[in-house]
Amino acid sequence: MNLTAAYQNAAHIPGGADYPARWAAQAAGFRAVCPPQVLDYGPGDRHRIDLFRPKGAPRGTMMFIHGGYWMAFDRRDWSHLAAGALARGWAVAMPSYDLCPQVRIADITRQMQTAVQLFVGQGPLAVTGHSAGGHLAARLAGAPGVARVVPISPLSNLAPLMATDMNATLCIDAAEVAGESPVLHSRPTVPVHVWVGGDERPAFLDQARWLARAWDVPLTVDPDRHHFDVIDGLADAGSPLMAALLDGVR
Repeated sequence: MNLTAAYQNAAHIPGGADYPARWAAQAAGFRAVCPPQVLDYGPGDRHRIDLFRPKGAPRGTMMFIHGGYWMAFDRRDWSHLAAGALARGWAVAMPSYDLCPQVRIADITRQMQTAVQLFVGQGPLAVTGHSAGGHLAARLAGAPGVARVVPISPLSNLAPLMATDMNATLCIDAAEVAGESPVLHSRPTVPVHVWVGGDERPAFLDQARWLARAWDVPLTVDPDRHHFDVIDGLADAGSPLMAALLDGVR
C-alpha cells in the first residue's frame, strides 16, 4: 500500500501552499527587529544555529528544531517562533542541519546531538521540534543536559514512511527504522510531553499517540489546530504549548 497521500499536509489545509512564504516573511521581519547571534556547531554550511537572547541573563535555553520531512527548510524560516520563549526570559536556539538525500536521517540525528551540546551547562535546556523536527526532538530525549522535550506532531515511527514516494529521497530502510524510530526506544528519564493538532491528518495523530503510548507520557491534542498552525503557540508566551514546554523546567 502506498501511504504518500496519508502523509501529505498542504493539500488538506486551506491555503496550505501559502504557508512557507508566510513563515519566511514573518521570520525575516522578526530577525530585522531581533537579530540573532550565529553559532557554528560543525564544519558544514548548514551546521549553524541562530541564537536569540532575551534582555538580561537568560533563564535557560529553548531549542526549536524545524521540520520539512528532513528534506526542506532552514533555521531562518522560523525565527518568529522564538517570541514566546524570549518573552519568558529564555534564550532560543534554532539550528539548521543537512538535508536528505545528501545525508541520512541518522546523520541528522547525530548533528542535532552535537548542536544541543553547545548549551549544556548554561542553565536549563528544553528541546522542541515540529514534524520531522519533532522526531529529532524526541531523539534528543535523554541527551546529556536536556531537561525536557516537547515533540510537536512528531514522526515517531519511520516504518510507514518507507511506503511513501518520499522514500526515494529519504532512503529509509529496516535498519534505520529500528535505529531512528523513537517508539522503538526505551522511555527516557526526562519529562516528555507530546503535542499534536486536533485537525491534523490521521497519520500524524497516530504518530503522536504511538509515541505517547510507547513512552507513557502526556499527550495534548490541541483543538482546531492543523499541521501548519499547531506551532503558532510557540510565538505566544502565555500559550498552553509554552507552558508545557517551559513551566517548571530546572
